[in-house]
Amino acid sequence: MATPTRIGLAGLAVMGQNLALNIAEKGFPISVYNRTTSKVDETIERAKQEGNLPVYVHQTIKTLSVYMEKGDCIIDGGNEWYENTERRQKQLAELGLLYLGMGVSGGEEGARRGPSLMAGGSFEAYKYIEDILLKVAAQVPDSGPCVTYIGEGGSGNFVKMVHNGIEYGDMQLIAEAYEVLKCVGKLSNDELQQVFSDWNKGELLSFLIEITADIFGIKDDKGSGYLVDIVLDKTGMKGTGKWTVQQAAELSIAAPTIASSLDSRFLSGLKEERVQAATIFKSNGVGDIITEQAVDKQKLIDDVRQALYASKICSYAQGMNLIRAKSIGKGWDLKLGELARIWKGGCIIRAVFLDRIKKAYDRNPDLPNLLVDPEFAKEIIDRRERLPANLVQAQRDYFGAHTYERIDMQGSFHTEWFKLALLSKL
Repeated sequence: MATPTRIGLAGLAVMGQNLALNIAEKGFPISVYNRTTSKVDETIERAKQEGNLPVYVHQTIKTLSVYMEKGDCIIDGGNEWYENTERRQKQLAELGLLYLGMGVSGGEEGARRGPSLMAGGSFEAYKYIEDILLKVAAQVPDSGPCVTYIGEGGSGNFVKMVHNGIEYGDMQLIAEAYEVLKCVGKLSNDELQQVFSDWNKGELLSFLIEITADIFGIKDDKGSGYLVDIVLDKTGMKGTGKWTVQQAAELSIAAPTIASSLDSRFLSGLKEERVQAATIFKSNGVGDIITEQAVDKQKLIDDVRQALYASKICSYAQGMNLIRAKSIGKGWDLKLGELARIWKGGCIIRAVFLDRIKKAYDRNPDLPNLLVDPEFAKEIIDRRERLPANLVQAQRDYFGAHTYERIDMQGSFHTEWFKLALLSKL
């Protein structure tokens, strides 16, 4: 008979499988379940290869609750609408069960090596598994494990939703910076890789800037040239960005960067319409319009860097404003500085300036807008046919194995960007 374990994990897609391996590696015995046994076998095989490692949500909960005893805890680690979490918490409380809605950010590598964890719901449930979460989460030397109890109800899922909205904005800003440098500055992929590598040593140091530099250096293993140029400029999405914009509209919170990034993903999906429209217009885009003008590459690079930095600050400020408004409305009493702390490691939007965001909210927990913090205010004062959606989709495949389509052949493709990037640096 199998030995009972303290924790079980249902759902072994990219995030679930890697999170299960992470938990086991930290010394916590874990049982795993998937609707198809092939994923269970795959997870066990990965555990053997990588070392000595100790659904449907409604239906899964319904199935699990039959076998659970009072005081047992269910954790939903997926991207979930916060009101669903609140409803399930109340329903399970009637059965004597604890429920935690926990946002998990970090993509494939983060889940495996240490994600950022945003736990909301039952505080009793959080304390029950806190020892596990503290070890499984990403570890940042100067600020500790990237996990915290966010607050009551669906606050953990809401915070993760807005985190994803900020991620949408961040990725679109980077894509537009890439578009300007490529089409106006005529930078090659080698030059773009160097520029983004240099940017990742300063105020723009972040996970997304780092992987963008990696992407520009990856050659196409199925043809010639660079892979980013072959990725179809059609960006996918899972819905959290749409939820974020809907909530911003409902609460009358301006979130133009996040909303525009969502619009850009909608537009990227209209590939056939864009191609047809391009045949009507004489110019292919801004690069062609100014092609006869001399461009000072270094000045352009510096201007784009400053614009990108200022825009990123605005995107984070919009997300924080939305969280603040919801917290006030729901009485969650969320600590925005603590959110910035747990986003410093493991998650997709981790960036060096999150430490400054944390300090801004530490100085004034009731800060109405990040942009009016004295330190950030000083910086703000100083202030075609093909879309750059191919880069965004390459980023999604890099950190989440979401796959991409190519412009030269049919089908969905996945590239081990992380491994190829490591090999290219040897």
